Amino acid sequence: MSKDTKKIVWHKALEKDEFPEGRVKSITLGHVTVALTHFEGKYGALNNKCPHQGGPLGEGSIENGLLRCPWHGWDFCPHSGNTPGYDDGVDAYAVEVRDDGIYVGLEEEAPHVTTVSDVMTETMTNWGVKHVFGIVGHSNLGLADGLRMQAEKGNLKFYGVRHELAAAFAVSAYGKLTGRPAACLSIAGPGATNLLTGLWDANVDRSPAIALTGQVDTQVVGAGAFQEVDLQGAFGTVAQWAQPVLHSSKHAELMNLACKSSILNRGVSHLIFPDNVQHMPAPEGETAGGPEGRITSVAIRPPKESVDKAVALLSKSERPTIIVGHGARFNMPAIIQLAESLNCPVLTTFKGKGLIPDSHPLGCGVLGRSGTPIASYFMNESDCLLVFGSSFSNHTGITDHKPTIQVDFDAMTLGKFHKIDVPVWGEIGETVEVLQNELKGKTKTKDRREEISARWTIWRKEKKSREDDDSGKGINSASIFSALSRHVSKEAIMAVDVGNNTYSFGRYFECENQAVLMSGYLGSIGFSLPAAMGAWAATQEEDARFKGRPVVSISGDGGFGQCMADVSTAVKYKMNITHILLNNHELGKISKEQRAAKWDVWQTSLVNPNFSEYVTSYGALGIRVEKKEDLDDAITKALNHEGFSLVEIMSDALLM
Repeated sequence: MSKDTKKIVWHKALEKDEFPEGRVKSITLGHVTVALTHFEGKYGALNNKCPHQGGPLGEGSIENGLLRCPWHGWDFCPHSGNTPGYDDGVDAYAVEVRDDGIYVGLEEEAPHVTTVSDVMTETMTNWGVKHVFGIVGHSNLGLADGLRMQAEKGNLKFYGVRHELAAAFAVSAYGKLTGRPAACLSIAGPGATNLLTGLWDANVDRSPAIALTGQVDTQVVGAGAFQEVDLQGAFGTVAQWAQPVLHSSKHAELMNLACKSSILNRGVSHLIFPDNVQHMPAPEGETAGGPEGRITSVAIRPPKESVDKAVALLSKSERPTIIVGHGARFNMPAIIQLAESLNCPVLTTFKGKGLIPDSHPLGCGVLGRSGTPIASYFMNESDCLLVFGSSFSNHTGITDHKPTIQVDFDAMTLGKFHKIDVPVWGEIGETVEVLQNELKGKTKTKDRREEISARWTIWRKEKKSREDDDSGKGINSASIFSALSRHVSKEAIMAVDVGNNTYSFGRYFECENQAVLMSGYLGSIGFSLPAAMGAWAATQEEDARFKGRPVVSISGDGGFGQCMADVSTAVKYKMNITHILLNNHELGKISKEQRAAKWDVWQTSLVNPNFSEYVTSYGALGIRVEKKEDLDDAITKALNHEGFSLVEIMSDALLM
């Protein structure tokens, strides 16, 4: 055999008697799909791909002795692949009928050639991207194959979702929790546009994320090809960095920049992969990239002038109050230490709920519309506010009538909505350390611990009294979140949705060491279930901050309905998530807003299935609770279940 002759490998295609006369069928043998034919007592095996439009010949039919392409009617000899009167036939493969079946002889597959997608996906994993959520489809198959190879090497986990919105929400939540990017994958056109809501959530909450979208072939971009969308135009400013991947690109470098931009800018990076570029051989000599020498520490200390002004203001304060937002989540031990040295209350924004335990002697809960009267009291009684990592959202309602020091890593956030007495630009952890050192021996603050304890006593008595409310239309929120406070692990990661259920969570649930995830600035309904999936992915890593922690998600019936198909994703990948669903058959928050604005309540009612039976149909655990006295047992059972579980609580839309 000459060195140019390739070895023939025989593959068993079918049993001997299972393929009737006059039929054609697509059979995949290794990585080759053939059109197997049986005509006039003889078997044939042809290249399955029509040379014109790529139609699958195995889905055609034999008419008048010829195999007809199902897409546009071109005819081929079912044995030889020739086209009568033309020279554009298809290859035919050797066929043998043996005693144990029908065999097709195919050339031995050539070794895999490293592709553009291989280089880029390896680069991505080198940057520490460990998880990809998405849907594999016709315009991202080359890219998906690169991801498959990284998954088989153990470098990443892929989660196939039922809707791209869920993929983007999961990635956004993962970034909020860990400070590291995960990736979401879609096809061109509608798959890519389905990512937008979840990516906007990442964008406005400064969560690192990477979007990988397919695109039509480069040669037909702009010609109105099937599923072509101007993706850079469609994504707009949702992506702080975006580039198409072209045949002439420096492919590893593009992925280097995508990952670097996502991490340092704390936002969305978007790479657009034309279909034909994905499976191109990588340029000779091109190898995967990585973070070595490409990224710096962001532990930047604040300017001395700003520190001096902050110290001067705090030195004369008797009743300072610290407010922490989501941006301070990785620096809380140092902030709490500073608060203890100042003897001052610590309030959180809603996005910052749980950053200090409610049981801490200085913890005062959440400030604002979803908050506690404790927090608002101590803000109003303060003589100086020290604010870390907060955006000053109108939802939070930080007053502009108090002397204020604002600390943030983003200079543009400082004084964004109104004048700040002392804006301080610096990494929060570094700034806290500097303030702690500079304030030694210079403060005269009053110890507020007894006053904080007294305020908690008043509020807990009020909450307890609300548990007795009963209009006969469902279980009240005070009872629901009291039960959750008793039973949810102190170490749980909790993803919450949007709506009355979320307001009640902020008001009634008492946090210990739970990490709370929410759609903050965007406030998008449907966030909690896919966010819990993203959080669960983080618990499977070796990172001690998250490994093995329980995951709980909370939503109303409106929010759950947005992404409920992805219960199947949680079940498929054996995600241990407990979902608490408050079902009141209504978009209760919208009804409340209609009443408050003196509108008629209109089109806010919902027709729901039995959600507990719905999740049970997937093989998960579903429990429905209609009586307050059954809450504890149901919640405990769900939390102890291995796998996905749901507690559907029939709740009162007005008793929140």
